[in-house]
Amino acid sequence: MPTACIQQPGASVRLESERLLVSFADEDLHPQKRVIPLHDVDRLILTDAVSLSSPALAELLRRQIPVSLTDTRGRFLGAFHPASPAHGASRLHHYQRTLDPSFTLATATRIIVAKIYNQRRLLQRVAANRRAANRPVPESVDPALAALNRSMAAAGRAASLDSLRGHEGTAAARYFSAWASLLPDSFPFERRSTRPPLNPVNAALSFSSTLLYNEMHAFLHAHGLDPALGLLHTTENNRWSLALDLIEPFRPVVAEALTLDLFSHKILSTDHFEPKNGGTYLTRQGRGKLLLQYEKRMERQFMSESAGHRTTLRRQLENQATLLKTALDRPDSFEPFLMN
Repeated sequence: MPTACIQQPGASVRLESERLLVSFADEDLHPQKRVIPLHDVDRLILTDAVSLSSPALAELLRRQIPVSLTDTRGRFLGAFHPASPAHGASRLHHYQRTLDPSFTLATATRIIVAKIYNQRRLLQRVAANRRAANRPVPESVDPALAALNRSMAAAGRAASLDSLRGHEGTAAARYFSAWASLLPDSFPFERRSTRPPLNPVNAALSFSSTLLYNEMHAFLHAHGLDPALGLLHTTENNRWSLALDLIEPFRPVVAEALTLDLFSHKILSTDHFEPKNGGTYLTRQGRGKLLLQYEKRMERQFMSESAGHRTTLRRQLENQATLLKTALDRPDSFEPFLMN
């Protein structure tokens, strides 16, 4: 259980020896308890409807286990991070490199080229699986693949961040048009909407992306980088821009591939969503189902053609933080994650 997620309203978590004791009431209001051995947990996610005792929090931090807090809509509220060594010199170097336009553009270019590559690769894989199963492939897929090839080449030649963002936007429009055609007819998707998500597909995409964002924020903090210093995403207050940058190549591989699976395999249904505050959000049961599939995807081992060894998506996500830190001295060493 690398990630433990506790979202039952009114649940409480306290420390009992080397275990977390979770107390809650079931749907019939009967008291229930669950025990989670601390040696089985790498990270803990709580909603704001769950209470955590100070002794439990302290022991989690002693064991280098970060704790993330979300609201009931899945929005990231904040995190408790284990105390880490002072990284003053590393952060100063990070600040200096972020102010270097050539470093920023070169690194952001690699990120976006990898993102478009992964978008194209996801469409290719889904189309190949459909053909192998003698299922029809939407007519929009092949033209989108050709367009993504052109956008990837153009992004690699971008002379400025604004130009790079333009190529990213062009690629996203063609990609999501084809991606949407792969969803079941009962779950239409016209465009990406985030604040708020306007339909179930956007709700699943947003929640999956929030999980990635939370994890990358924790990895950057642990490796002594400032998660707020953006490369592609502008550095501004109230946003962890670097975390957003580094998850870009993982969006097609995790959030978008996972969302396709959740709806295509009927893991999520309309019963797992609810209208709230002008948008559409996953219910508690829906979040639980998505979290289970997210964890399976992040922890599943595979042979990475680009890395040349067996790994997991979670290891590759953390690897982006270590590679970026190395790239502060050797910019050409940064290699964003590429989908097989």
